[in-house]
Amino acid sequence: MSDTMNNEEYEDEDEDTVTITLEDGSEVNCDIIATFPIGDKDYIALLPDRVIDGYDEDDVYLYRYEKDKDGDIELFDIEDDDEFEAVADRFDELMDEEEFDEM
Repeated sequence: MSDTMNNEEYEDEDEDTVTITLEDGSEVNCDIIATFPIGDKDYIALLPDRVIDGYDEDDVYLYRYEKDKDGDIELFDIEDDDEFEAVADRFDELMDEEEFDEM
């Protein structure tokens, strides 16, 4: 999924959104759904505010991320299949926990 995004530094517009730049140069605002660690790496789940060509309306984008000293977020594609699967599984667990907590 994340292969349509560039690995560039993205501005942290506020605590709940980030703007990402697509390969075609267009920008998409994304809501931050969750941030979570796995081991010594941090991951972020993003939901775009519009449908991106080639993807479904409800697709969530998962990235590894780091914050620089200025607080800007830098996103990195998760290229390893095992790592991506672990991140997706953990995100699903977080969503399941959230649904359970709302009951």
